[in-house]
Amino acid sequence: MLILGVECTASPVSVALCDDGLLVAEYFLNQKITHSQTLLPMCENLLKMSGVSISDIDCFAVTAGPGSFTGVRIGISAVKGLAQGLSKPCVPVSVLEAMAYGFLASECYVCATMDARCNQVYNALFKVSDGVVTRLCEDRALMIDELIPELCDIFENDPERPIFLCGDGAEMLNRVLLSKEIDFVRLAPENIKLQRASGVCAVATALIADGKTVTARELQPFYLRLPQAERELKLKQK
Repeated sequence: MLILGVECTASPVSVALCDDGLLVAEYFLNQKITHSQTLLPMCENLLKMSGVSISDIDCFAVTAGPGSFTGVRIGISAVKGLAQGLSKPCVPVSVLEAMAYGFLASECYVCATMDARCNQVYNALFKVSDGVVTRLCEDRALMIDELIPELCDIFENDPERPIFLCGDGAEMLNRVLLSKEIDFVRLAPENIKLQRASGVCAVATALIADGKTVTARELQPFYLRLPQAERELKLKQK
């Protein structure tokens, strides 16, 4: 099965092509260029270099959240358009879970973190053991000070298994932890620190095996909090 994976929930943007679980090609870009300019040309170039036609794709996978409201909408809209025109199924994927799949070769905990501003993060925690990712909590938006005790509990209960920080909020969270003299959490290696479309394809492969696909019409983003403009409007109304 050929899966085209799309990831653009934050500053990086990437697309990947997987065939029956094997990574065929991946295109990753981390520049301050709007995803509306880069995403579709990246898909086109990836398929062309791989010798694959868009009509050959069996399923489209995309990170449906959490993350940048604009980035999530661009990714969802692009995949809906491609999939609907070809009548192909889609798989919405959590970007936090997709990042955890970069650690399949490790025995570790993964703290997948995205910067949600205002001293908040989008976060989920995972345990990776024997090549299996186990989710420890649902995706959530929470204050950094609420996350720190959970990391301390994990370390106290299993001090031999490393805890890795990944995601576009990893550097920020690591600075906060070090300022509080918490040094048992590690930054992930650079090649798997940021979200990538190859991880999206890995999660999608498992979801497809479980029959968890949706139609292009059913594909929707999921947000953990309201956009800033709506939050500010509600404050004014109060």
